[in-house]
Amino acid sequence: MDNKPKVVVLGGGTGLSVLLRGLKQYPVDITAIVTVADDGGSSGRLRLDYDMPPPGDVRNVIAALSEVEPLVERMFQHRFTTGDGLSGHSLGNLLLAAMHDITGDFLTGIRELSRVLNVRGQVLPAAKKSVMLSAVFEDGSTIQGESKIPLENKKIDRVFLTPADMEPLRESVKAIQGADLIVIGPGSLYTSILPNLLVKGIADAIKAASVPRVYICNVMTQPGETTGYSAAGHIQALIDHVGNDVLDIAIVNNELIPEEFLELYREEGAEQVLCDAEKLGKLDMKVICENIIQYGTLVRHDSKRVSDLLMTLVQK
Repeated sequence: MDNKPKVVVLGGGTGLSVLLRGLKQYPVDITAIVTVADDGGSSGRLRLDYDMPPPGDVRNVIAALSEVEPLVERMFQHRFTTGDGLSGHSLGNLLLAAMHDITGDFLTGIRELSRVLNVRGQVLPAAKKSVMLSAVFEDGSTIQGESKIPLENKKIDRVFLTPADMEPLRESVKAIQGADLIVIGPGSLYTSILPNLLVKGIADAIKAASVPRVYICNVMTQPGETTGYSAAGHIQALIDHVGNDVLDIAIVNNELIPEEFLELYREEGAEQVLCDAEKLGKLDMKVICENIIQYGTLVRHDSKRVSDLLMTLVQK
């Protein structure tokens, strides 16, 4: 029998992919659960045209967990910039749409494509069908559509899904129930992480788990979504939406980012997520403050350092 620890990671976007690229180097059985709320760009078009869940986040996770030649991964992630009808689509999204069309089932399509690309682990949508994400802002106004929420550039009060009673994918719930470690994030707080947790049954399965449940906090704020949020602010938003018994541990960066990097982010309205130790200390969970970032063109989580921390938790 395969006795590798089972690690379930929930999220979406670039942050999740960065983490998974590091985590797949360790002897763990990975299940990535991704959001089905994306309604913008290529994913939004395919979602409408084929009545299927949006493929973009699934594509990114498949690419992160695949073990193929770099050129094959580049081809899978390639986005067309010209061509009537093709412009804006990525090849991976089109392949997922084709597999959905051929098999008649999104999950079957993901599994078949994952087999072809030699994916290390399994990739599951949070629900079998698309959901619509909406936001209520502090001024009382609302907006529908995941891609439109950050564009409003208003302080978010709460987000919700339509339909509110969308059933979770059975396999996703089963993976959570069988996990040895549950990891939430990193990723966009309101548009990548919460859309997973708000699917009926997902948060309840996490709350019922007796294994460590870890949140990896973002290192930078996101304009129009988490402007002004500290680490405690991120965690409080999660608690406000799904309750304070969904997390045991939070991993937060405590290294001050050099000014030359911060200047680039300030041009886009982003700032460092500060490790506000006093407020974090009042939360009913363990908080691990570490240097967990690496520098390149962008400031990202250091996937090896974060994975090392996660492995210490799963080993316990």
